[in-house]
Amino acid sequence: MRRLAVLGAMSLALLVWGCEAGPEDNQPPRTDYYSTTVQPIFRKNCYRCHGGMNHRGGLSLATRAGVLKGGDKGRVVIPGDPANSTLVESIRHEGQDKNPKVKPMPSKGRKLSDADIAIVEGWVKAGAIMPEHVPKP
Repeated sequence: MRRLAVLGAMSLALLVWGCEAGPEDNQPPRTDYYSTTVQPIFRKNCYRCHGGMNHRGGLSLATRAGVLKGGDKGRVVIPGDPANSTLVESIRHEGQDKNPKVKPMPSKGRKLSDADIAIVEGWVKAGAIMPEHVPKP
């Protein structure tokens, strides 16, 4: 009976730990993370100018190829390196004094919430993993 109680306690501890423990630094490396968490942020805040048929500044955030290519002023995402990704600087509304390529984004409307910025930054840090072909909204 005691063995059963110990085994039950260990199972419960592993279950609780497994529910609380996520990928390191909350950065899931799966493509579905992009589709369910990052893409909705882009769709809501960025696609008006950088999605679908709109590629203002030569930048499309609607496809993996577009994100990795960047825009007229160069790359905006350096997978694994949010500190040097102009996309992150732009949505944080930082870096304009150091880098003329950086413009606060979205240019019209409100700055993204701190939570949304953290999600995008974490996604870039985790390697900016996204599906090759992103489903249309």
